Parts: sequence; structure tokens; C-alpha cells
Amino acid sequence: MMRPSFLARLRDDARGSPIAEFAVVAPTMLLLIMASMDLAYSSYATSVLEGEIQKASRDSGMEGSGDKLAAIQAKAENQVRLVVKNATFTPLRKSYTSYLTAKPERFTDSNGNGQRDPGECFDDVNANGQWDSDPGNDGQGGANDVAAYTMKMTFPRLFPLAGMIGLPSTETITVKTYLRNQPYNAQNVPTVKTLCT
Repeated sequence: MMRPSFLARLRDDARGSPIAEFAVVAPTMLLLIMASMDLAYSSYATSVLEGEIQKASRDSGMEGSGDKLAAIQAKAENQVRLVVKNATFTPLRKSYTSYLTAKPERFTDSNGNGQRDPGECFDDVNANGQWDSDPGNDGQGGANDVAAYTMKMTFPRLFPLAGMIGLPSTETITVKTYLRNQPYNAQNVPTVKTLCT
């Protein structure tokens, strides 16, 4: 009886194949798992931030909260930091007289170029004498005003995977909410004038 050659025995030997298959599949699986976890972490962080900013916005719109805005914001940031460590926050508050005025001031586009040029008439919503792409006033506003509360959060990614494909090591999420302040007083509404300056 002839014994098979060394190469034939090596070709037919399947004892080490699971290890070889694992060595090929494992890096891809690990990358997919890390990418999925990073995406889920980002989604969860966005959800937590949205919830806290909506609560902070509701608390800020109540009568007598004007001197408590910093404390309300700090509380929201601390709640988010329980989930997202090492996050940095950039807040912005703007107020509008109504939901309809939370957009660029309407203008007559005489030359049809899609932007407001000097001399074209516009509706001066915030009574400041100039056209504004955002006619909101800084701050929470007063009674019955619509407050826009924007929070930008930057935080380190969960895994250094992004650096391997050229993405930054931090992620930035921006959330925004609009809520009307309580009607605790008479609202100060400027008269909208059409100006052609």
C-alpha cells in the first residue's frame, strides 16, 4: 500500500481550517461591531440631549425663570454628561414674537438672484431697520414669545475607528427646539413695516 505524499496529506488535512477562517473573518467582524456600537452610542447621545434640551426649554419658558437660565442649562448639561463623558456644550437662545417669524425676513427679490440686495424692499419683523436672515432676539424673550433653544455638543467617539478612515476623533451633534413662553404678561410685539433700503 502506497502512502500519500506529504503535499497530498497536507491538502486533505482540515484540522486547522477553523483557525484560518477565524483569522480572515475576525477583523471584519470586529470593525462592524465597533462601527455599530459607535453609531448606536451617537444615536443614544442625540436622544438624551434632545430630551434634556426640551425639558430645559420648558423650564426656561415659565414665569420667573429669567434669573435661573444658567442653572437650568447647567442641570441639563450635567444630566447629559451622565451618559456622554467629556462633552462640551455651546448653547444659543433666540426669541421670536411667533412661530411664523422664526425664519428670514421676507423680501422682494427684484432681480431674481435669490438673495436680498440693497434697495430691495423687506418686512422688518424685529423693528431694527435692517434685513435679517434670522430676525430673532438674543435670549429667552418675554411672555408669549417663541424661544428657540439650540445646543451644540461635541464629544469623543466611543472607538478610534473613525481615525482609521480619516474622520475626526470627535463628533458634534446639534439639537434645536422651539417652545412658546408662558403667557404671564402682555407680549411686546413690534409693528411690522416694509422698508426699501
